[in-house]
Amino acid sequence: MNLDPLIHAPTRLAIVSLLAAVDEAEFAFVRDQLEISDSVLSKHIGTLEAAHYVEVRKGHVGKRPRTWLKLTQHGHVAFTSYVDTLRGILNRPLG
Repeated sequence: MNLDPLIHAPTRLAIVSLLAAVDEAEFAFVRDQLEISDSVLSKHIGTLEAAHYVEVRKGHVGKRPRTWLKLTQHGHVAFTSYVDTLRGILNRPLG
């Protein structure tokens, strides 16, 4: 049983977990929920985007630029597999 190393990093696990629960989320919302800096979130989003786990959409609200994040279908499959693997590890009999 191997845990996906792209998701296993604590911050990326938190990002993917949050995005799995919503259709999409604004960058600032994710940053604030995880209590991390813009640069830390950007770095992890870049890794997840390169793996096709997260889609980034940019736009404007009024005159202000905004960035939205969305877990892709590939990301959902990877997260579900990660959770299933973790459950398998936790439910394995001892001894």
